[in-house]
Amino acid sequence: METILDSVVRHSLQLGSDWKIDRMLLDAEAQRIDIYISHAGGPLICPKTGETGTLYDHRTERSWRHLDWFQFRCFVHCRVPRVQSSAGVNTIEVPWSSASQRYTEAFESWTIRLLQATKNQTKTAQLLRCKFDVVNRILHRSVARGEQRRVLQGISHVSVDEKAIHPKYATVVSDSERGVVLDVGQGRDKNSVKALLWGLLGDLKDEIQTITTDMWKAYISCVTELFPNATLIHDRFHLIQYLNKAIDQVRRREVKQHDELKHSRYALLKNEANRTANQEDIFQAIQKLNLQVSIAWRFREDFKAIFRCCSLADAKKYFKLWLESVDEEAVKEVVQIAEMFERHREGVCNALCHEQSNARACNGKIQEVKTVGRGYRTFKNFRSAILFFHGGLELHPQYSR
Repeated sequence: METILDSVVRHSLQLGSDWKIDRMLLDAEAQRIDIYISHAGGPLICPKTGETGTLYDHRTERSWRHLDWFQFRCFVHCRVPRVQSSAGVNTIEVPWSSASQRYTEAFESWTIRLLQATKNQTKTAQLLRCKFDVVNRILHRSVARGEQRRVLQGISHVSVDEKAIHPKYATVVSDSERGVVLDVGQGRDKNSVKALLWGLLGDLKDEIQTITTDMWKAYISCVTELFPNATLIHDRFHLIQYLNKAIDQVRRREVKQHDELKHSRYALLKNEANRTANQEDIFQAIQKLNLQVSIAWRFREDFKAIFRCCSLADAKKYFKLWLESVDEEAVKEVVQIAEMFERHREGVCNALCHEQSNARACNGKIQEVKTVGRGYRTFKNFRSAILFFHGGLELHPQYSR
């Protein structure tokens, strides 16, 4: 007669009537439970052809890590039958795990949930009392599973951005509307970017309406070549970054003659709502002085105001006025940025009247992955981590669906 404990094990391991529980051993000192399973007889299905075959032999005993029971680690052991069929001799599938894995699907699913909560592979491994490699393998495996299941459709607005991975760069492609990362490619040269974009979005070229990117030449070239019908937009976040850089360059030039500019970097770069009381005092003091850094700051604020344009025609008109006023004041650092903006007039004006700008959100998400993970030694690990946490993928094995 089957006990309640046997029923719990059967349910946990998805055991049908063709599998039986031979015994369960508890080692309190080692804090582990070992469950021994065997095939109870009945039809043997070939995993390759699906046909019913005959018993060939049993493999040597294999072990799988399972979900913890109370404070005890749990392991499943079985000598899995091998079936002979028209495809030769093959090991039959077991209901608790995928082929060649050393952990059950239930353990894999719990690892995914725990990793999503901690966002740290080392901490997850410590909590599970397993090796880091086990967690890392599950991360890569779940991402591969999610990519295989994913169907790319209904994508209208795309963001293409770069991310520094010392000592090189990666290209991040995101769905701007959903705020999820679609893929991460190694490098940012034209050939690698072209292969990434076409391989990922080539079938959707007629559906994509806008592509937001910075002013990196390879990105612009690939976007205009591969997606001629899409509107090219230069990301607002990056445009403001360029102007912030100009403000800081002016500050560093003028601080040599004006001590009031010492320790004023963040007072000038932050928005009013984000300044501390001390930074606000510094900012107000600087505004009373007749300095070029104040003029540079005003040009940044004037440029932000153009983001409220309702049409492309308005954007072009106000952008032209902004360029003229920059020219008149002749703050060289701002003039250089304005000249760059003018060379990319179409993308800049599109940015002024479109709201697609997901770079800050994406950069923040990716930076969090990078910081919590304390860096990644390989691009493969970095890519999988980004897609695991921010790819919007269906990660879990069949067991938990």
